[in-house]
Amino acid sequence: MNSLLDRYSNSKSWQTIVMFVLGFWLSGSLVLDAVILPSLYGTGMMSKGDFATMGYVVFGIFNRVELFCAALAIVGVLVLRYYHHLSDRQDRLSLVLSGVLFAIALIYTYILTPQMSGLGMQLDLFTPTPNTMPPTMMAMQMGYWGLEVVKLFAGATLLRWLYSNAVASNR
Repeated sequence: MNSLLDRYSNSKSWQTIVMFVLGFWLSGSLVLDAVILPSLYGTGMMSKGDFATMGYVVFGIFNRVELFCAALAIVGVLVLRYYHHLSDRQDRLSLVLSGVLFAIALIYTYILTPQMSGLGMQLDLFTPTPNTMPPTMMAMQMGYWGLEVVKLFAGATLLRWLYSNAVASNR
């Protein structure tokens, strides 16, 4: 009987961990995308020469936090899958969604942020910084926003499934 109770409580704690991590991660992304980035655009910091360095530091730190959250989410989903905590359809799709979230965090950390920072850095101190964004930077910005929409949709769907499952199991 104790092993059955331990197994049930262990899956409940993992479900809580994954819901907390997804909530923290998605709310942090929304604050970054809806508050910090527009305020940086509005104050004109994007046109400064040293913005790429500052952006690399800020996004580099946030990307590492995203990687940690994505790793915790995928591990939590694997644990919940082991305990057969979700329905069959949600079981398979939750693993896919958490894999997509992890892939997006990897793309941000190791591809987009270094490339965008490299494009924005001023390597020649004697030439003035242009006020326009290079076309490749614009394409990367569009890729970032596209991945951000996919991340928010996948994370919100996974969070909704886990929350509805938690509410249903408490009845």
